[in-house]
Amino acid sequence: QVQLVESGGDLVQPGGSLRLSCVASGFTFSSYAMSWYRQAPGKEREWVAGITRSGITNYAASVKGRFTISRDNAKNTVYLQMNSLKPEDTADYYCKPPQFSSWGQGTQVTVSS
Repeated sequence: QVQLVESGGDLVQPGGSLRLSCVASGFTFSSYAMSWYRQAPGKEREWVAGITRSGITNYAASVKGRFTISRDNAKNTVYLQMNSLKPEDTADYYCKPPQFSSWGQGTQVTVSS
């Protein structure tokens, strides 16, 4: 079955960086676009960034210029490099193909001094 395992979340100071990873299994990874989403405490889940099968990327306005999504099809892994982190980036982060309904457990990112 589909499995999505996110990792890399941590407590980081404002202005810091983190790289999140998401290892996928149970489907042909290279055949699907992938997206990162996040859910902040008390808020609805929101889309953050996406990457097509061919590597074309797109970002939410709130993270554009600070976050970079990438993928390694040989490792069935999608990454999210997050730079210049702000307290408002604090959230649980998730990845999945946009058309899938199942979610992984997420990874927690906390930006605080």
